[in-house]
Amino acid sequence: MVQAERIKYLNNKPLADGDYLIYWMQASQREEYNHALEFAIGRANALHKPLIVYFGLVDKYPNSNLRHFIFMLQGLAETKVAIETRGLKFILRFEDGNDGIVQLSQKACAIIVDRGYTRFQKAWRLNIANRIHCPIIQIESDTIIPVEIASTKEEYSAATIRPKIHKSLPEFLLPIRRTPPQISSLSLNTFSENISRVDDIIARLSIDKSVPPSAFFTGGLSVAKRKLKLFINGALSDYAANKNDPSLNGLSGLSPYLHFGQISPLYVALMVSKSRSASVQTFLEELIVRRELAVNYVEYNTNYDNFNGLPVWCRQTLKQHAADNRRYVYSVRELEIASTHDPYWNAAQMEMVITGKMHGYMRMYWGKKILEWSKSPEEAFQICLYLNDKYELDGRDPNGYAGVAWCFGKHDRPWAERPVFGLVRYMNDNGLKKKFDIDIYVKKIVSLQK
Repeated sequence: MVQAERIKYLNNKPLADGDYLIYWMQASQREEYNHALEFAIGRANALHKPLIVYFGLVDKYPNSNLRHFIFMLQGLAETKVAIETRGLKFILRFEDGNDGIVQLSQKACAIIVDRGYTRFQKAWRLNIANRIHCPIIQIESDTIIPVEIASTKEEYSAATIRPKIHKSLPEFLLPIRRTPPQISSLSLNTFSENISRVDDIIARLSIDKSVPPSAFFTGGLSVAKRKLKLFINGALSDYAANKNDPSLNGLSGLSPYLHFGQISPLYVALMVSKSRSASVQTFLEELIVRRELAVNYVEYNTNYDNFNGLPVWCRQTLKQHAADNRRYVYSVRELEIASTHDPYWNAAQMEMVITGKMHGYMRMYWGKKILEWSKSPEEAFQICLYLNDKYELDGRDPNGYAGVAWCFGKHDRPWAERPVFGLVRYMNDNGLKKKFDIDIYVKKIVSLQK
């Protein structure tokens, strides 16, 4: 049963006398541990109607490129098999998602959709809500605590949202019950692309193909679950001690899969919670508190993707020091090809370019240095987002926006004043050398380029 707090009607249209229900899959691209899917099946059973699952493949999705599409399609191919194994028709069409879902809705009783938090995702859902003749019901499935239950306002930091999240965990950190569909929809005569032919689909998309697919991450729930199992049985035991050391393989590697909704954060949390490792709470802090703090930021701050979304004190102090002398100033191109004087920053940039993922601690250093080496803090903010969204598989995401904003002071406190940074926290290469063997990390990244 889906908690009522996850359910929101996006329009006031009455239930239509249709032939089927639709689950419009977007953010939660999985069959397993999907609140939206289970709610849709339950509603279809109650109405004695078949349920179809629809995904509209949009090649104009903001800041997307070949790397993102390949990873996503790999996951969707696996999701299609799992959905149809449950007796549900999975429809993937290469079309504008707005027009596709509106066309299908003409014979639908209702539409169920998962929740997104970015400006584009919200506008997309509301556009559909205004165009269709039937109800559209949004189900939140990619946070553990529904965002409004965690907080009704933009939170200052992890310290302010943490107690609110912990208070609600007993109510929401619960397994999802699978609901068998009573009526199969597999026989419905509705066209769908052959998703197993990924190369053919890619060839038809008008997308940026300058960023190659990652050879280090393959999309899909099965891969994500293997990574999770390996992490629980291995790196989790030392996660608290090793999570900030990029020279080690101490992370779960799950953020790309969480970004595309290929694995549920609830499932990950429940599996990790079964471990007796002393690092469980440290990992859950990152997975739940920090991740949902980022969602809180994007949900309540309309300027989450630009400099104006930063707290007043951050903007003021950075502007006061905008004219400070900068020893190095690099162009976007020089940064993109990792052509700086700093071998540690270059390694971090190349890790992202080559693999599609940068170690979290290095991403903090990476962002701080872009702030230090850009003509203005406003320009630095946009450069960070551009590079992060272009190369990271987990970019274009609340965590990416919050991560960049953190480098400029968001979710942090004022520190000792210094040139360029003002009161914003500063990081330098000496700090890297003190915390871990940074040269091992550099050698590891250099080896990837051979």
